[in-house]
Amino acid sequence: MSGYRFYGWESADIKDQNGLTPRDYYDILSDLWCADTCAPRMRKDWRSDNRTLGQCSITAFLIQDLYGGKVYGVPLADGSWHCFNEICGRVFDLTSEQFGDQKLDYDNCPEQFREVHFAKQEKKERYENLKGMLLSRLKRISD
Repeated sequence: MSGYRFYGWESADIKDQNGLTPRDYYDILSDLWCADTCAPRMRKDWRSDNRTLGQCSITAFLIQDLYGGKVYGVPLADGSWHCFNEICGRVFDLTSEQFGDQKLDYDNCPEQFREVHFAKQEKKERYENLKGMLLSRLKRISD
């Protein structure tokens, strides 16, 4: 039995140029996600026991940087999007745990584009912050 609970963890075993899988990145990112990388509108609800809250788009685009593929969005009741990845025909959502037992519908979702998401300067800055922390962690791992 795996300790992973994110959507699609079973097929998140493809390797990138670093030899790491999305499950490996989930493990690394779990130590990096924080209130500062959380979406501002959700920050007051962010907790260390729900680290994925408000991290979806910046995480999905970061994973896209590493593997390619596409980022899609599940439409939410409040009019926002919850982003996830499809890579090599495999769908996974590293930040799905923020929804607890709620099941999201990952079928027929529209593609999401970083140009649209990163038009919000704060989101681009959160993405750059998370990316910088990840690259720093990868450097320490490889040294």
